[in-house]
Amino acid sequence: MSASRADNEDQASEGTSRGLDARIDSLERRRAAKEERRNAGELRGQRVRSNAEKLLTRTMSGFIYAALCVACLYFGPISTAALMAAMAWLSCSEFYRLTRMCGRVPEEVLGLTAAVTLPFCPLVSPRVTLIALAFYLIALGAWYVMSPRANIADLAVSAFGPLYCGLMLSFIVMVRMIEPRLAGGLLTLAVMGGIWASDAFAYLVGSRFGKSKLAPRISPNKTWEGLIGGFVGSLIVWVVYFFVGLIPVPLYLCIIISLVSAVCGVVGDLVESRFKRGAGVKDSGDFMPGHGGMLDRSDSLMFGCMAAAVVLMLGGIL
Repeated sequence: MSASRADNEDQASEGTSRGLDARIDSLERRRAAKEERRNAGELRGQRVRSNAEKLLTRTMSGFIYAALCVACLYFGPISTAALMAAMAWLSCSEFYRLTRMCGRVPEEVLGLTAAVTLPFCPLVSPRVTLIALAFYLIALGAWYVMSPRANIADLAVSAFGPLYCGLMLSFIVMVRMIEPRLAGGLLTLAVMGGIWASDAFAYLVGSRFGKSKLAPRISPNKTWEGLIGGFVGSLIVWVVYFFVGLIPVPLYLCIIISLVSAVCGVVGDLVESRFKRGAGVKDSGDFMPGHGGMLDRSDSLMFGCMAAAVVLMLGGIL
């Protein structure tokens, strides 16, 4: 009896061992089947973790950027001009980098100097902006004459960089100059906040409801639904500012500004997207984690704020 019991126990133990080995083999096969996807980061858990990390990184860097902008607007026109000059330098530097990747050789010393100088010009007078542009174009023409290897395309991108980055951002300083105290800061924040809200609503609406492509060859993710969502986001900011009484702008002008700045902001985004597509890169730089370069962050801001400032001028506010 004891021998039979021992045989039964051995058989049971052997069966248990075989079952355990089978389960281990099954787990190893499943693990090996997922190894390629794991190495590529395509497992569900990896995607969820990666998306969460990207969202957190993007949110934190965006919060720091927005907080810095609000602080500079609060302290006055000089701090605002200093911030815009720093943004212009970074954006123009990234723009020149893209042009070099396309085979162009821009004159960066003159271009970056002009880009940094232009946002400070409105602190003195609008005429100073014209004088600075005149000196820059003369100096750039002299560089072209004395640089036999430079061609007309190099001259063109050298001239466009400061106009694109420095001059457009100087319009934000012009808006801030309307009133050196808090009222000017609130109006400028409305201009910039409208663009930020437009970008956020365009992304949310476009990613959720977007079907009709806006410019598929330039930016496949842009949709007409997103454009409408961006207008709604910008409109909300301006209408709230009006009814709370934070800005001396009539309602009809708030509606016009929200529409024009939202549309021009999308144009600015598409312009920069075409720059990057021509250079074959995804981002203009890596200055802002989760956003790319400063040019990626400022593309819609430059066009949208310039358009809002022009409408304010035509409406008699500036």
